[in-house]
Amino acid sequence: MAPFWKTRQQMGLAAIIIAAGILLSRFMGLARDKLISLFFGATLESDLYFAAFVIPDFINYMLAGGYFSITLIPFLTKYFEENEEEGWRFFSTVFTWITITISAVTLAAFIFAPRLAFLAAPGLGEDALGRLAVFLRIIVPAQIFFLCGSCVSALLFMRKQFAVPALAPIVYNLFIIAGGVILRSRGMEGFCWGVLAGSVVGNFLLPVLAAKSGGVSLSFSLYHPGLKKYVLMALPLMIGKSITIVDEQFIRIFGSLAGVGAISWLNYARRIMLVPVSVVAQAAGVASYPFLADLFVKKDLVRFYATIKSALQNVLTLLVPLSIWMILAAEPTIRLIFEQGRFGAQDTANTARLLQVLLICAACWGYQQVLGRAFYARMDTLTPAILGTVVTVLSIPFFYVLAIRLGPLGVAIASASSLLAYTASLTLWWKTKVGGDAFSGLFQATLKVTGISIVSLIPAWAVGKVEFFGAKIYPHLAAFSELVSSGLFFGITFTLLAAYFIPETVRPFLEKAGPLGRRLCAGAGTGGGIEIEKKGKGL
Repeated sequence: MAPFWKTRQQMGLAAIIIAAGILLSRFMGLARDKLISLFFGATLESDLYFAAFVIPDFINYMLAGGYFSITLIPFLTKYFEENEEEGWRFFSTVFTWITITISAVTLAAFIFAPRLAFLAAPGLGEDALGRLAVFLRIIVPAQIFFLCGSCVSALLFMRKQFAVPALAPIVYNLFIIAGGVILRSRGMEGFCWGVLAGSVVGNFLLPVLAAKSGGVSLSFSLYHPGLKKYVLMALPLMIGKSITIVDEQFIRIFGSLAGVGAISWLNYARRIMLVPVSVVAQAAGVASYPFLADLFVKKDLVRFYATIKSALQNVLTLLVPLSIWMILAAEPTIRLIFEQGRFGAQDTANTARLLQVLLICAACWGYQQVLGRAFYARMDTLTPAILGTVVTVLSIPFFYVLAIRLGPLGVAIASASSLLAYTASLTLWWKTKVGGDAFSGLFQATLKVTGISIVSLIPAWAVGKVEFFGAKIYPHLAAFSELVSSGLFFGITFTLLAAYFIPETVRPFLEKAGPLGRRLCAGAGTGGGIEIEKKGKGL
C-alpha cells in the first residue's frame, strides 16, 4: 500500500488535509510572529522585515505566482487525459520558461535592491532603506523556488495528492523560526535567511520528491502549442493586480507613512484575521478547485453550480460567527499571543483596534477565495483580473488619504473597504453573466447566521467581563480565561440557536458532530430538525 502522502484524496478528505495543514502553518506563523514581537516588538527593525517582502511578493504576483497552480491545473488535466506524453511535454515547457523568467527577474531585483527599497517603504529614512536593501537581497532569491515549486505542486494537485502541498508552508515557517533563533544576534536578518532556506526545502524540494514518487518525465523544452493559450490565460493575472493580491503590500507601503510601528501593528492584526480565513476558506477553495475544474471540463454544470453554492454557504456559515466573536475577543487575543518582551500594552491596544476593523470583512476574504476559483475553473482569469485591478486602482488614493489622516487605523479601514468592494463586484458580475444558481438562498441564510451570531455575543460578552484572574497581575492567564469562557458560551449559544432556527444551513456541520449534532436538531422541535434526525440514522 502506498504511503498516505503519495495517494490520491477525494474532495472531503482533501479539504480536511488542507485545513489541517493550513491550521498548523498558521500556528507556526503565529509562533514566528510571536518570536518577532518578543525580540523586536513593533519597532523599526520589525517594520523593515515586513517591508522587505513587498518587492519579492510583487515579483511573485507579477508572474501569477499566487495563482500559478490554479491556472496550470486545467491545462495539465486536459493534456494528461488526452495523452500522457503530451502532458509531460506541456509541463516541461511551462517549467522551463518559468525557471528562465523568474531567474532573470530575480537577478535584476538583486542588482537594483537599493532603488527598489524606496518603492517598498517610501516613508523610511536613508539608513533604514539601506538595511531594507540588505534584507531584500536575502529574501528575493526565494521567489525562484516558490515559482518552480508551485509548478510542481500543480502537478500534485492534478493528481489529487494534497498532503505535501499542505506540508510545505509548515516546513517553510519552521526554517524561518530556526533562522531567527540561531542568528538572533544579527537582528531580523536571521529571519530573512530562514525565508530563503525554507523556500528551498519546503516549497521546492518536498514537492519535487513527492512528484518523483509518482513518476516524472521532465525535459528541457521551449515550445508547446498549448503554451500560448496558457500564457494568454495567465496574462490577466500577471498584468491585473487584484486587491486581494496587493492588500498586504498596500498595508506595508502605506503603513510606512503612518509612523514607526504601524507596519508591524497592521501586519500582526492581519495575520490573526487571516487564521480563520485560511483554515476555513482556503481549505475549501483549494480542495474544491480540482473538482470544479473537472466538472466544468465534463460540462456537468448542475453539479458545478451546486458545488460552488455548497462551498460558499459552508464558508460563510463558519466565518461569519467566527469573525463576529473575534471582534469581541480582539484585545485578549492580541494580549495572549503577542504582549511580552518588546511588545507592550500600548502595542496590544493599537493592534487589537486594527484587528477589529479588519475582521469586519473577514467573511469577504473567504467568500472571494471560493468564488474566484469558480471563475478560474471556467478558465476565466480575465474577469477577476479586470475587476480586481479596477478596485485596486480606485483604492490607492483611498489608502493614501486615510493613512495620512487617520494613521494605521485609516490603512485598516481602506483595506476592509476595498475587500468589500471587490467581493461585491465579483458577485454582481457572475450573477449578470453566468446566472444566480450558485447564490440561490445564500444571502438569506447568511443574514440569519449573522443575526444568531450577534445574539450569541450577549452571553459571551457577559461571561468575558468576569475576572477569574487579575489582568494586571496575570495578564496572559486572564486573557486565556476570557477567551475560553467567552468562546465557550458563544459557541454553545450559537449552536443551540442555529440548530433550532436554521437547521438546514448548519446540517453539514451538525451531521459531522455525530449523534449529538443530530439530536440538537431533533430537539429543536422543527420539521427541519426532525428531517435531519431521520437522515442521520441512515448514515
